[in-house]
Amino acid sequence: MQITREPALKYTLEPSNHPYLSGAWTPVHEEVTVDQLEVIEGEVPTDIDGIYLRNTENPVHQPLGRHHPFDGDAMVHQVDIRDGKVAYRNRFIRTHCFIEEQIAGQSLWGGLMDPPGTGKRPGFGAHGGLKDTGSTDIVVHAGVAYATFYQCGEAWMLDPVTLENLGKAPWGPIDGISAHPKVDEATGEMMFFNYSVHAPYMHYGVVDRAGRLAHYVPIPLPGPRLPHDMAITKNWSILNDMPLFWDEEALKRDIHAARLHEGLPSRFALIPRHGQPEDIRWFEAEPTYVLHWTNAYEARNEDGEDEVVLEGYHQSCPMPEPLQEHGRYAHMMAYVDEHSFQCRLHRWRFNLSTSETSEERLSDRIVEFGMINPDYAMRRNRYTWSTTSKPGWFLFNGYCRHDSETGEEQLYQLPEGVYASESPVVPKQGATKEDQAYLVTFLIDENKGTSEFAILDAGDIAKGPICRLALPHKISSGVHSTWVAREMLGS
Repeated sequence: MQITREPALKYTLEPSNHPYLSGAWTPVHEEVTVDQLEVIEGEVPTDIDGIYLRNTENPVHQPLGRHHPFDGDAMVHQVDIRDGKVAYRNRFIRTHCFIEEQIAGQSLWGGLMDPPGTGKRPGFGAHGGLKDTGSTDIVVHAGVAYATFYQCGEAWMLDPVTLENLGKAPWGPIDGISAHPKVDEATGEMMFFNYSVHAPYMHYGVVDRAGRLAHYVPIPLPGPRLPHDMAITKNWSILNDMPLFWDEEALKRDIHAARLHEGLPSRFALIPRHGQPEDIRWFEAEPTYVLHWTNAYEARNEDGEDEVVLEGYHQSCPMPEPLQEHGRYAHMMAYVDEHSFQCRLHRWRFNLSTSETSEERLSDRIVEFGMINPDYAMRRNRYTWSTTSKPGWFLFNGYCRHDSETGEEQLYQLPEGVYASESPVVPKQGATKEDQAYLVTFLIDENKGTSEFAILDAGDIAKGPICRLALPHKISSGVHSTWVAREMLGS
């Protein structure tokens, strides 16, 4: 195992007992390249070929105020699997804000929980006062990796193979893009949305296979909203307007305080992929909030009527009570705890003939951050692989595979003190069935103070990792990840 270390960066972050600056969330500040990881257990399958990218919240400088886990600088961790061998590298994303703070040698922006005026520089995004970190999601489109920020920042480009920073996307609109653009591998298009505090409050766009902004239209809303994710089918893009959003009176005082607006339904905007505002079909549903969708597809019901089916994680308690056992962190801990807002796998059906919505609960288990076999995107999938979480914490402690045909669930629980990352589903080369696939993940072992890369058999997750490899350092926890097959990289 040969390790190449990049030149050290400036950092001023001090050791802390903050729950999201310590333990599995302890930042790592070195950037390395490892030519071949050492296998700890099992064998690396030879029918897997591609790259796993994981975005993490990894703060470099001491916060100006209170710290929220979503304030961290973006660090991308990558494994490259080919011919049964695994290489590793990690790099910070050099956003404008990251570079400016490196020059200054300190934090220049406040965080999500800080009052207006905390920062030393004007902020970015829908929130208006935040640092654009690019630390939320990462997707690959047209051979480029895009790192995104949950409150509508720039789309920051990287080479997915070398992790070389390529700057911000030249097509990025003035209001930025939100965290979760969606890529249609068949057409080569990437769909995105953004939101803001000024009318029309949302826009929707399409980037073509050449990386050019091909379509960009307003999605008029009644006021500022807080959507997080979107979904796509072959013909439709699905956006949402849910009753959890900023308090309008507080917003007039530049205070971004989210609350649940009683009496308002959840609303879904179905727009043809290249449609105009007048083409939008609006559907209403029961009030909730949804962070993440797992899939959407077009279908025909028993009466022969066309439907759009959407699946994701319905929250029963979008505004949870503070977790008092966490003391001064009580509110923050509740708002990132899946057990507090009670998210469960759910299905919505939008009837295009009657304009009616029907809903059904798919599971009573608290799960989130789900993945499907990407070969089944935009068509009916049978299986969803979700993460389970440690109650009271934003830490993944296992997996649940849900079978939507039988309702059966298969579980794997990690050992106490070991935590997973969001884990893409990787189809086995030559697969003929949906669950002939792997889960790929990073593991953080707090018992040993180490991290690993692990592979699980998606068809039998209950037996745990079939292969584990040692990373050169313990990494920090974070949010989203992606898998890109070799043929999509052009290498």
